[in-house]
Amino acid sequence: MHMKGVKCMNDTLYAIMYLEINLISVVLVQMIGRKTAGLSKMVSQRDFANAIVALIVFFLSDTACVIMMRGLIPFMPKVLLFFKTVYFVSTSTMCFLWFIYFEHIQDSSFVKSKLSVMIASFFVWAMAVMAVVNMFTGVMFYIDENGQYCRGRFFDLLYLLSYPYVLVTCTRALIGLFREENYTKRKMLFKLALFPLAPAMAGLVQFFKPELPVACATLSLATLELYLDWTERMISIDPLTMLGNRKQMEFFYEQWREDSNAEDMYIMLIDANKFKSINDIYGHIEGDAALVRIANAMRAACRDVHKRTSLARYGGDEFVILICTNDETAISRVRMKLNETLEQLNEDERSPYAVTVSIGVAAVSRDVGLDETIEKADEKLYEEKARRGNVR
Repeated sequence: MHMKGVKCMNDTLYAIMYLEINLISVVLVQMIGRKTAGLSKMVSQRDFANAIVALIVFFLSDTACVIMMRGLIPFMPKVLLFFKTVYFVSTSTMCFLWFIYFEHIQDSSFVKSKLSVMIASFFVWAMAVMAVVNMFTGVMFYIDENGQYCRGRFFDLLYLLSYPYVLVTCTRALIGLFREENYTKRKMLFKLALFPLAPAMAGLVQFFKPELPVACATLSLATLELYLDWTERMISIDPLTMLGNRKQMEFFYEQWREDSNAEDMYIMLIDANKFKSINDIYGHIEGDAALVRIANAMRAACRDVHKRTSLARYGGDEFVILICTNDETAISRVRMKLNETLEQLNEDERSPYAVTVSIGVAAVSRDVGLDETIEKADEKLYEEKARRGNVR
């Protein structure tokens, strides 16, 4: 009787400890969710918020299962099976949402296709179907005749329906590290490659040692690191166009300046033609839309050159592209592609005005400051504006 009482007390203390750890994790990720809410209108922000919700559901269902199995609250077999089902479905959903979020912040073309996203959600739907099947068959987990929770013969499948998202995220981030055009994103890609590993390892620990409360704590800390990285990147991003700002542009320049083996660098200073008239005639909302159109054309123009580039909103209706290349024809290709894309976007938008730009190009020298180089590009820019009659 004494040993049984000691075990009961140990179970209660363990359940209380588990509850405390998981509640702290819930509070932490809830605070992160509230801090990020409304800070950005990016689609990736929606995915981040949804992942936070899935994370909280995961934490709460995990907590409910443990404190029930340890006797802190009355043991009810059907309720326990329900929370276990929620736990595993939320695991797969959470992994899927983090995967989509990572694809968005890498500006991946994959997530721009609704069909691709639907196909990628296969494992989540498969998990949901298996969870329903398990309620009637117990093939993954069940409560035996003695009232004990047991793993079924297909329990391992629950992990196989979640971990592919982790593996794909890590793999794609690692591959991106070695692509030349991702030169300025390497720090971010390195973090993306590492982020899923700690929670995944913690999940594996709990697979073999379910009594160790490591999964929720590790996930909450990894989410905190992701949040801190997100806020750091937001400081360097123009909120309207989602291009870099001056800080990001200067950081790219300093990186290039310190790399003696880097290719030559050119600066393209881009200015919207007769932008004031767009604001005056059509209003500032349309003016903002015109700036976003230019930013989208810049992204499209640089996507095909496979060179190190930094795209930034320099200020007002002025933009900058820093491009590292020893091939001067790459500059001409970017210029041509930018103008072609703008023309196509003007047609697609069916707006009452056509957005056009003037571009000034200058070679960047390590011996000359970036501001002086921008002045040279500015002179070329206004020469083009004067030649085409676009001086405001």
